[in-house]
Amino acid sequence: MIIDIKRRALHRTKILQGQLNGIKKMIDNEDYCMDIITQTLAIQKSLSSLNKLIVENHLRTHVKEKFTSRQTNRQSDAIDELLQIYELTNVRGK
Repeated sequence: MIIDIKRRALHRTKILQGQLNGIKKMIDNEDYCMDIITQTLAIQKSLSSLNKLIVENHLRTHVKEKFTSRQTNRQSDAIDELLQIYELTNVRGK
């Protein structure tokens, strides 16, 4: 991993751990449902930020290397990976 991205990703995971612990406490304390939902939505946003960092690292390292390769199967693999991620990020049923 790129050092800066790794550092930021690890920082994001620490934030996520804290948020999850906070939600656990909120549930234990039977806090107001809307407050809990607000926190779970914040976690989803944090996960999205983490995913963005991981995708950035993947593009700057693995995909870059595959596209500079002269082997067309490696380039095709990179395209397939990106299409899989694109598919996973789309909400189904719309």
